[in-house]
Amino acid sequence: MTTATATSAKGTWVIDASHSEIGFKVRHLLVTNVTGKFDKFEGSIDSPSDDFSDATIKFTAEVNSINTNSEQRDGHLKADDFFNAETYPHLSFTSTSFQKVSGNDFKLVGDITIRNITKSIELSVEYAGIANDPWGNTKAGFEINGKINRKDFDLKWDAITETGSAMLGEEVKLNLNIQLAKQA
Repeated sequence: MTTATATSAKGTWVIDASHSEIGFKVRHLLVTNVTGKFDKFEGSIDSPSDDFSDATIKFTAEVNSINTNSEQRDGHLKADDFFNAETYPHLSFTSTSFQKVSGNDFKLVGDITIRNITKSIELSVEYAGIANDPWGNTKAGFEINGKINRKDFDLKWDAITETGSAMLGEEVKLNLNIQLAKQA
């Protein structure tokens, strides 16, 4: 819902990283979720329309900024079993389509690249609106959800428990809470 003091979505926007979170979760032992996030990321949106329809979106995250609240696990995720941060220091996303479905719901389609492997993904987007902050900046908010299969990107580590079940799920759920700042 757009506030009365806000302006159109038309223009260039950048991610306000201090008010955004790039999160994910994956099943551990197939009974609980382990969550994580990337602490260092950036992105931009160029919107030709007043409601973000047909916007072009670009995003990158630094793999070495992965944070699951466990140094040992983070180290393993940065290793070749998973992201191989030394060889592939960034993951990226570039939109190919951003279309309104209805109301404040959008469908975002684009190419995500992890470990130099690029796949098309579809994400659900809820647009929260535009508002002006107390310092005169125009902000917009979005919640973005989707999923990928980690093995599609050569995030290959796997282990089987004594009972024969997988230690780590293949599906990774993505949850991004994004605040954008409009550029002058």
